[in-house]
Amino acid sequence: MSKPAELGSLKVGHNIVIDGEPCRIVELEKSKPGKHGSAKVRLVAIGIFDKVKRTMVGPADTKVEVPIVEKRSGQVVSVGDTVSVMDNETYEIVEMPIPEDESLASKLEPGSSVEYWRILGRYMIVNVKPA
Repeated sequence: MSKPAELGSLKVGHNIVIDGEPCRIVELEKSKPGKHGSAKVRLVAIGIFDKVKRTMVGPADTKVEVPIVEKRSGQVVSVGDTVSVMDNETYEIVEMPIPEDESLASKLEPGSSVEYWRILGRYMIVNVKPA
């Protein structure tokens, strides 16, 4: 899920969808409106899931998509090639990739509580809560 926003209203640290991929903005530069044109916005964003750097340039009044980040908690059911997590509210079991961060991946074991994000139908584990 995502919502529309104007390019000029975004700030560093906000999320944006570029080429169908949710990204976090790391650089943002706004130019003033000139004699013959509107204000321009240049931004650099890094993909949340794939860590790829993407750039975007456009008028400040351009409508862009901002992904809605659902922050949820769950309990690890099993760990294999992927991690199976049961949501604490809906009790549905969701498969998600093992985190690339080695300190997070080492703490994953069946029965541990995790915080995970759901962004545009994709999942990632962001934190392992102490037991």
